[in-house]
Amino acid sequence: MSTTEMSELRSTISRLKQCVGALRSRYGEVPAVHRLANDVERLDIDAVELGDTSGVPAQGRGAPPIDRSEIVPVPDTPYDPAMWHDADDEGVGGYHGHRR
Repeated sequence: MSTTEMSELRSTISRLKQCVGALRSRYGEVPAVHRLANDVERLDIDAVELGDTSGVPAQGRGAPPIDRSEIVPVPDTPYDPAMWHDADDEGVGGYHGHRR
């Protein structure tokens, strides 16, 4: 990553921190603001880590090529609802009219 890109990234993260600070002032420590603060902190940590690496992208350092035969396409069309008949939502309990 170039010095310009890294400077822009650091500046953007700084602005995000300011925005989250303003949200915290307005909404307090609600879960959504706390998650945003954690996300921005993670971005900051990752940016520092990225800045500590050499400027050569991973693929340029001998990363294995992508095996296109292993890629599984996922259609955008909806699945047939019958496929989910008698299925349970794990961790939520019974599906639809399931009774105990």
